[in-house]
Amino acid sequence: MYSPKGASTYASVGVETGVMSASPHQLIVMLFDGALAAIKKARWALDNGDIATRGNALSKAINIVDNGLKNALDLEKGGEIAENLYSLYDFVSRSLVKVNRTRDVELLDRIEHIMADIAGAWKEIGPQAAAQQSPFSAAQA
Repeated sequence: MYSPKGASTYASVGVETGVMSASPHQLIVMLFDGALAAIKKARWALDNGDIATRGNALSKAINIVDNGLKNALDLEKGGEIAENLYSLYDFVSRSLVKVNRTRDVELLDRIEHIMADIAGAWKEIGPQAAAQQSPFSAAQA
């Protein structure tokens, strides 16, 4: 009844719709979710000896970190926190390249843990970020 192509097209439309309606905070959370999903896929590929999938998944995670998370930082306004995050994202990106080359599962575990910790912090501040963007925030009530 439905082809895999149709399902992937539907999912793609759903993601695009989510991106277009997302707040800046939600977009960062989506980037972390995408990076973590790619890291999990890379782990599966590493465990199963699937070199092509491992390379593609790690490349996707690197792309999200470099072109999404790093580029989202405002180094002028963000000060020391932005600079520290930039350095951390740079470490993550370089480490993912190393994982692809060396198949170092322990390093991949460490990177996944770091990314999950930062993603968790972003998710925890979600309600606060939404309240600040709402025209009906508690401060106006």
